Amino acid sequence: MDSSGKAISVLTMNTLAFVVCFACWMLNGVLVTFLVEQQVFHWSDSQIGWLIGIPVLTGATLRLPVGVLTDKYGGRIIFAVVMLLSAIPMYLLSMATEYSHFMLCSLGFGLAGTSFAVGVAYTSVWFPKERQGTVLGIFGAGNAGAAITSIFAPRLLRFLTDGGEQIEGWRNLPKIYAGVLVAITVLFWMFTYSRKADTSQVKGLAERLSPLKHIRVWRFGLYYSLMFGGFVALSQWLIPYYVSAYGMTIATAGLMASIFSLPSGVIRALGGVLSDVWGPRRVMYLVLSSCAVCCALLIVPRMDIMSPGKGVMAKRAGTVTAIHAGEIIVDNIVHPFKTSEGQTLSDDEKNSSMLILPKARMWQKPTVNVGDQVTKGQLLAKGETHIYFQANVWVFTFLLFVVGFMMGIGNAAVFRHIPDYFPREVGVVGGIVGALGALGGFFWPIFFGYMLAWTGLWTMCWVFFTILSIVCLWWMHKVIQRMLREAAPALRVNIENAEPR
Repeated sequence: MDSSGKAISVLTMNTLAFVVCFACWMLNGVLVTFLVEQQVFHWSDSQIGWLIGIPVLTGATLRLPVGVLTDKYGGRIIFAVVMLLSAIPMYLLSMATEYSHFMLCSLGFGLAGTSFAVGVAYTSVWFPKERQGTVLGIFGAGNAGAAITSIFAPRLLRFLTDGGEQIEGWRNLPKIYAGVLVAITVLFWMFTYSRKADTSQVKGLAERLSPLKHIRVWRFGLYYSLMFGGFVALSQWLIPYYVSAYGMTIATAGLMASIFSLPSGVIRALGGVLSDVWGPRRVMYLVLSSCAVCCALLIVPRMDIMSPGKGVMAKRAGTVTAIHAGEIIVDNIVHPFKTSEGQTLSDDEKNSSMLILPKARMWQKPTVNVGDQVTKGQLLAKGETHIYFQANVWVFTFLLFVVGFMMGIGNAAVFRHIPDYFPREVGVVGGIVGALGALGGFFWPIFFGYMLAWTGLWTMCWVFFTILSIVCLWWMHKVIQRMLREAAPALRVNIENAEPR
């Protein structure tokens, strides 16, 4: 097989292996929730949160050393070892009977999360720089493994447990995942070929880690903590969000959440193509601006509130002689007011209608009785305002889809920078950038939980993402401005002194 054919084969197997690894990495979100719902185990919310997050933490912290090993020994052997080592604790999970067993096994199969660092470095050495964005975007589509687990694992659990009648059947699910890991490892080894990056000029570990002294690496890591970390965090956070904010069942919430996670993974290939055609910086401008706008629109929570409104005051002193529907008469002066009849929204209007914009209804309620003596300017009818914002679930989901779409494109755009700046250290730099992104996926849901506890508002996560998007956009723009000034120092002066035409 010629070099081009080998490159396509490697890309295909890398992507397939990454899909499987990512699906395994996200398993606890479904499995732990199922076991607690079925009362197989009685764990607290904090224990559940740690079990869901532990594999993400392992994958994040080990991405850098695995990236270093990939640069040194090549992606083929390291990717195969990662999958085989992940399969062992995944299989042992089927024998777990205590919380500590689940913790240890989750720490073990979390190694599957390092597959991204391996795959980026291994894919990069097979393709020229001008095609890096496209091929890394195709490889990154393996993020769709999260959606595969969220959609199919619950159905597989229902089948294995006979609808909950044979609950111990859950133990077959980790065995199936482990078996798939081993099978994919065999296929991967059969259809891939050995090649590693040119590291002839790199002498030791210190030199391999030398790119970490560049602030650029950490800036890319911040971008990735939003793009990839946000993707991982929301893939886990959206199910309880839909359940609590919209009263959905877990099954329905899982399907709704997949509208975010599936496109975000698959569309990554498009992000790679756009990064090659337009350049990654232009793509990042589009992505960060879109995320900031959409997340800002999602900040307004679902609300149903009553507030004081405009009242009716006496035009002059006198005696209240009559109160009719819509009128308060003081002596011979009529003071009209709005009645509440027909002003409040019915439950049917709230629940069945598609209300995109907030609805405000205002009316007045008399505060005086017939025969009362009133002074000029005294309040005759107090104002009441009813504000209702449905935060329509379909509008919410559409905006969420756009955010997921942009995050998928942004994932590819961030990694498109790395081969340009660090062609010989793709594994190391990809490892640290990927680690920072994965750490975001671990810490952001915990942070969301604290913000929810402090404010009682589910939408605080969108406040966070809006601010983070703006910070990333500002930092990137400042860097680009500085690069332009350094590349053409006389340009600014020439523009300022240019004669108008």
